[in-house]
Amino acid sequence: MRNYLSIDIGGTNLKYGLIDHSGNLLFKDQIATPTEKRVFIGELKKIIATYKQEIYGVAISVPGKVDSKRGIVYYGGSLPFLNKLNFKELIQTEFGELVVAIENDGKAGALAELWLGTLKNKKNSAAIILGTGVGGGIIINNQLLQGSHFQSGELSFMVNNYQLKGYDKMVGMSCSSVKMIEQIAAALNLPDKKDGLAVFEQLNLKNKLAWDIFRRYCRRVAYLILNVQSVVDLSIYAIGGGISAQSLLVETINQQYDEILLELPLIKKTLTRPEIRMARFENNANLYGALYSLLQQEDYIND
Repeated sequence: MRNYLSIDIGGTNLKYGLIDHSGNLLFKDQIATPTEKRVFIGELKKIIATYKQEIYGVAISVPGKVDSKRGIVYYGGSLPFLNKLNFKELIQTEFGELVVAIENDGKAGALAELWLGTLKNKKNSAAIILGTGVGGGIIINNQLLQGSHFQSGELSFMVNNYQLKGYDKMVGMSCSSVKMIEQIAAALNLPDKKDGLAVFEQLNLKNKLAWDIFRRYCRRVAYLILNVQSVVDLSIYAIGGGISAQSLLVETINQQYDEILLELPLIKKTLTRPEIRMARFENNANLYGALYSLLQQEDYIND
């Protein structure tokens, strides 16, 4: 049984774990993500060197536009110092015999669900990852849609409020779960403006001030799903991100989607309503998805 080192590079933490070919997570740990390129590369090499004798390959999830064929990341999202870093070349120069794959973090989240989660055996589907921004991955005919420039699924860049100026008009701002939590916490005068558990405690109590902000947020996510659905006609959407652990989120998104259809009967008659469900994976999604990307690229999985 082959084991792999899967690495999820986030803006705050760099998570890594050993996963076998069947998707069993054997070990997991994390460090704070270095904020300087030289230090980052040093820490990355140190982690790989530690497990080199136990693994067959390295799979990486990273923010930014990712050329998964060549192993290069562009822009790097919240980690701009990663721009143009060729992970595949870097790792194979240092550890030549290892196979290496790199994938965008949103697409990795979708691949995790396709492999072992909510999207398993769903031919046409998508994952929408709600966090600081909105990531995602679209699955067509059981294959991740990369696009002509490796940019499909970049939902944050969609515009959904034409009246606003600057970045506020973009989905990445209006559907940011982090921003929604902060808005509710501020409205309720909570001491910790990032305390999602305290916010959802009030939402479950149907606190009107909190509920009005949350309902509007879920409606915007429902509009996002409707917009994507009108283009690619999928059967199911998996809602991921840390906030997705709260069942109230997907429940309310479904309610808002149905309300939109009642308001727009032509759409209800024309577009088949997709399922909207909770993603299976939460914090470990990108570890699994990065590995599944590697396994697919190496043709280790037979459909």
